[in-house]
Amino acid sequence: MHCRRFLPGSPSRREVLTRTANGFGALALTSLLGKPEFGGALQAATDDLSPATALQGPHFPPKARNVIFLYMDGGPSQVDTFDPKPRLDREHGQPIKTKVQPTQFNNVGNVLKSPWAFKNYGQSGIPVSDLFPNLGQCVDDMAIVRSMVANFSEHTQGNYFLHTGSGLQGRPSHGAWVGYGLGSECHNLPSFVVLNSGLIPPGGVDCFGNGFLPATFQGSIFQPSANPIENVQPTPNQARKLEALRSLDAGVLGRVGHHDALESAIANYELASRMQTAIPELVDLQGESKATRELYGLEHPYPHTRVFGHQCLVARRLVERGVRFIEITCPNTGNDRWDQHSNLKGGHENNALTTDQPIAALLKDLKARGLLDSTLVLWAGEFGRTPMAQGSDGRDHSPFGFSIWMAGGGIKGGTIHGATDDYGYHAVEKPVTMHDLHATMLHLLGIDHTRLTYRFGGRDMRLTDVHGNVVTEILA
Repeated sequence: MHCRRFLPGSPSRREVLTRTANGFGALALTSLLGKPEFGGALQAATDDLSPATALQGPHFPPKARNVIFLYMDGGPSQVDTFDPKPRLDREHGQPIKTKVQPTQFNNVGNVLKSPWAFKNYGQSGIPVSDLFPNLGQCVDDMAIVRSMVANFSEHTQGNYFLHTGSGLQGRPSHGAWVGYGLGSECHNLPSFVVLNSGLIPPGGVDCFGNGFLPATFQGSIFQPSANPIENVQPTPNQARKLEALRSLDAGVLGRVGHHDALESAIANYELASRMQTAIPELVDLQGESKATRELYGLEHPYPHTRVFGHQCLVARRLVERGVRFIEITCPNTGNDRWDQHSNLKGGHENNALTTDQPIAALLKDLKARGLLDSTLVLWAGEFGRTPMAQGSDGRDHSPFGFSIWMAGGGIKGGTIHGATDDYGYHAVEKPVTMHDLHATMLHLLGIDHTRLTYRFGGRDMRLTDVHGNVVTEILA
């Protein structure tokens, strides 16, 4: 276990700085692992960075090999997307006839009906808002959970809770836990990639961090451009520098022994070297057919659709290359994400226009290529919205009952799980917590969430803390 690593002896501050400086000189070590001239020392070091279950594999046969998390930053409104409530139409403009919970701003207005109609789609007949005409065509592959609940109604804590299972800053992201538990099937790219479409969520990059896990499992953020990571291109005279750095690092590792910060830095820099070749090929979409590009909206007149479509297409290519966990964030449409405290109609319509076609394209493309069965796709925000108005045309935060959906990777399509009350306010049937969501995701990847642990702070930590149950009703 990593907790048994220690730095022998009591080095001076000068010695520690010297060792660290030499170790971080391992930038772009092209073929360092397994070099016979180094006696395999670096191979052994990186082998010790193997994930927790690498030796015995998953705990049981997995249904999914990869995860794509479509992060709907800001909190989409459940009653305007996947949970229609006729009572809102009947009581529009009236005071709500139920107990009102404290909200983010406590600016509580009257009942607000949805500005959009709902239609039934597919053989399952699941109703979907007119916001999502393309996604509606995919409902037979989706399990819609209408009874999600969360512990926080503020963005930063809500984002940490969604990503890490804790409302506190500094815990490992779910993507980091998956990489730690299963490792990577891709030698040239990180196991956890964040495709940033333009907005880093409240809470910052700690939403994608490794926390107390080894640093090699943190999320790598890619931008939507031909150069998604700065300074990834090879530099002049790099080959000569590498030859000198190889001998320096071999000597340092021989003296220091096991040390997470040093070994993680070497592993990350070594991966960066391999990415210099892999990333240009990954983001070169010229080989994609015209039909595929049109499917994802890469020629769409709305620029944010083009950005999000690009990231969804890159996500499919990352799955093809074996990247374990991919998260896609939202573009900046000028409407403060899905966080419509006012201008509900304009804000939700712009965000839906941005995401609807690309996400539907991703599901259809994965399915056509035989990848959906082994790829778990998750669509979720950190919470939902209130059924009553904030001001005259907005909705406040509400974690008491909201909608998410999952598809592919062992999910029973054409399914609705749980329910909210007649207002779409509180989960009243089969509530699903964030810990339940994480437990289910890990289960589909072949991991028992109670057994994926890391010793930290004197106890065995896990993504689901001491909570969580697999939602078996939505499993195929």
